[in-house]
Amino acid sequence: MIVNATISSVTDRIIERSKDSRRRYLDLIDEQRDRGVNRPHLACGNFAHGFAAADAEDKATIRSGRATNIGIVTAYNDMLSAHAPYGRYPDQMKIFAREIGATAQVAGGVPAMCDGVTQGLAGMELSLFSRDTIALSTAVALSHGMFEAAALLGICDKIVPGLLIGALRFGHLPTILVPGGPMPTGLPNKEKQRIRQLYAEGKVGKDELLESESASYHSPGTCTFYGTANSNQMMMEVMGLHMPGAAFVNPGTKLRQELTRAAVHRLTEIGWNGNDYRPLGRCVDEKAIVNAAVGLLATGGSTNHAIHLPAIARAAGIVIDWEDLDRLSSTVPLIARVYPNGSGDVNHFQAAGGIGFTIRTLLDSGLLHGDVLTVAGNGEAPLADHAKEPGLDEDRLVWRDPPEASRDETMLRPASDPFQPDGGMRLVRGNLGRATFKTSAVEASRWTIEAPARVFADQDEVLAAFKAGELERDVIVVVRFQGPKANGMPELHKLTPALGVLQDRGFRVALVTDGRMSGASGKVPAAIHVSPEALGGGPLARLRDGDVVRLSADTGELNVLVDAGEWDSRTDASAPPPAIGTGRELFAMFRNGADEAERGASAMLYAMENVA
Repeated sequence: MIVNATISSVTDRIIERSKDSRRRYLDLIDEQRDRGVNRPHLACGNFAHGFAAADAEDKATIRSGRATNIGIVTAYNDMLSAHAPYGRYPDQMKIFAREIGATAQVAGGVPAMCDGVTQGLAGMELSLFSRDTIALSTAVALSHGMFEAAALLGICDKIVPGLLIGALRFGHLPTILVPGGPMPTGLPNKEKQRIRQLYAEGKVGKDELLESESASYHSPGTCTFYGTANSNQMMMEVMGLHMPGAAFVNPGTKLRQELTRAAVHRLTEIGWNGNDYRPLGRCVDEKAIVNAAVGLLATGGSTNHAIHLPAIARAAGIVIDWEDLDRLSSTVPLIARVYPNGSGDVNHFQAAGGIGFTIRTLLDSGLLHGDVLTVAGNGEAPLADHAKEPGLDEDRLVWRDPPEASRDETMLRPASDPFQPDGGMRLVRGNLGRATFKTSAVEASRWTIEAPARVFADQDEVLAAFKAGELERDVIVVVRFQGPKANGMPELHKLTPALGVLQDRGFRVALVTDGRMSGASGKVPAAIHVSPEALGGGPLARLRDGDVVRLSADTGELNVLVDAGEWDSRTDASAPPPAIGTGRELFAMFRNGADEAERGASAMLYAMENVA
């Protein structure tokens, strides 16, 4: 299989850059496999604690040490729709393990906050750092040494990256991520967006808005738009860390249950005592990380992964940057249009051919590395075994070839006939720093915006100015002091309806921020994750109202058009004081130690690299 020259070049660039750190990582997991904490090394008192509360059917098996014991790390809670289905999973998985003479125990739980609930509120300032909290919680869960394999139950925004980062520090363990699937389709997303904009304009009330939102988010399962959560699932598929095709099967179905059963059975087959040992740290290599980026770009996934993917990579000793993503985006075609980049949701994407069709067409075009070590594939190109659709044949799980042609070319196309020739995620840079611009969500006529800036330090200030009619013009809205060190880098999705209204009124509008935008955002051109951030000397701190800013995805430009002498003489604006309340003060150490967004915005990983 011939790999595209740019894909190959970027991969080689990452391998060379990561040579020393990757070697140290692989040495670590080999050492942990041979001499780390595990059941044979536990003293009797330690070991007895580990199975004291085990189910009666499992206690003797765990005690004997002769069969795989799977550690389940779960993000279950019954407030968050995506994770509510996990409530019954542990009991089911224990039964599935017993079917093949193995055992499973819940190793621990991790928090799973919902950005949809905290969006625009104080709790959103905990959101990004919840990823690192989840990674730490995963490490605590697996630290007991009671397990020969791990099953990670999580789906949404920070949860999957956090689970994976934590598990990668136990990279000697074979690991499979077990998704729960999306809720069935509710109110069409375009209609939801229309109601939001009407509410922003004051044309409908809160009752109408709540009715619309609850018709969209209506049952257990992941939200159906193609935001960060569903982008997570796509990435896990193209990395080969799911059972093939598991991502977008709805909760509560027989097929969903059989995929979970298959994951449990497979973990015993790839466990460290068998002949097919597949440790997580070997599965997640440089090629797998490139595959994740390609899948993200090809399907128009969430820009949040411009932060999460570097963090995941770092946990495995791999170093990537936004230039890697930019180079990949120049080559990878956009083959899917899932809301907010299209009209249909992930259920429509799945019906059109979904993951199986996507992996096959990208492999056939040389855009994915087929020779990665996956949890389920075999042969010279294991990823090809993941280009399948799961189904049932008289209640028995089977995998079939995906359709030869897309079942809906308004939703999904072959790589030979894409929606656009590039992946729609650009690096923009200049005297204001480096940032990400998601072009796939924005009309090409709006890829370049040059207008006077209006500078804010808070998203509520933006909405107040909008309601007062102060933004009724061509404008680049700058929201600064929103970076990791300043306030934890909250998403600014709350701004999308108001800015969308201005754009629909005919104004040339853009957003520039050192904060984040949701994977659900689109339509309005935005330079996000601006790095270095305003706090601590980033150029955004010198911007003033009226400065003309040029943002161009066409030229890769992010510049303020101010005389260089005047610009250099300016002093930085004062940052707002750190906010307290809603637990934000507890995360001060994460903010104080965070590094830049391009490296993953993580105090935890930064500190780890200085001791590892």
